[in-house]
Amino acid sequence: MKWLTDILKKMDKTKWLILGLSGILLLVVALPAEPGDRAKTDALFEPSTEDDAKQDSLIKNYKKQLAAELEQALAYMEGVGEVRVMITFQDSGEAVVEKDVTKSSGGQTDARQNSQYQESTIYQETNGREPYISQQKLPAVEGVLVIAQGGGDSKVKQEIKDAVMALFSIEMHKIKIVKMQQS
Repeated sequence: MKWLTDILKKMDKTKWLILGLSGILLLVVALPAEPGDRAKTDALFEPSTEDDAKQDSLIKNYKKQLAAELEQALAYMEGVGEVRVMITFQDSGEAVVEKDVTKSSGGQTDARQNSQYQESTIYQETNGREPYISQQKLPAVEGVLVIAQGGGDSKVKQEIKDAVMALFSIEMHKIKIVKMQQS
């Protein structure tokens, strides 16, 4: 137990913030989201390009979930107030298609080895013939826009940037924080 108290004494402000935000994020994930009066601003954050409209529903749900969880976590921070978040991705993720690989080696002739490599996609029969996807890799976060009531305060801005950088491992210049307009 002494090792735990030694670790806790050595933690600086940033590590406490990361630990606290991680705990809040776990709570947010466990709690169901409540629909609020957000109809006015929801239109701003819907997909606007054809590429976004064509995104896989898994990616759309992932994006919405990340944004909602970040909004809820930031709303708990002192000075932030009401908050809206928009997240952009580097790409649309990657679907790993299952393949059947055949490798064979023949005998050696003239110090060369004969070998063959054959690869074929495995298909599943559902509503037609579709490749069997063994894994769906979710996309990495490219940038984050935060619109917050407390977005005009430089201290609050820095706390928000630190939190977003810790959660998504993105660079500071890819995070934009602005003050929410008064309604």
